Amino acid sequence: MQVQIELCLIPLGVGISLSPYIARCQEVFLAAGLEPQLHAYGTNVEGDWDAVLTAVKSCHEAVHALGAARIHSSLKLGTRIDRAQSLDQKTNSVKARMNG
Repeated sequence: MQVQIELCLIPLGVGISLSPYIARCQEVFLAAGLEPQLHAYGTNVEGDWDAVLTAVKSCHEAVHALGAARIHSSLKLGTRIDRAQSLDQKTNSVKARMNG
């Protein structure tokens, strides 16, 4: 089954800058053969259910390995079985309906 997710991973107690931890998570997704789409408050990822959720777990493990004792994550998941639709197709369909 294909899944599309939005992950917001927040390591706690590591200081103000989170970018080293988020960068490590992006590397985990890329190493898993996924194409993360980073945005200001999280990351979108799509792919096979097991591969994506395994990568989310690996992100937690990698961020813990960097010294984050606690992590808070929000995870949104979406699936659809009536047809294939990529993350880009979803956003492009909205943009196409906008004026200008």
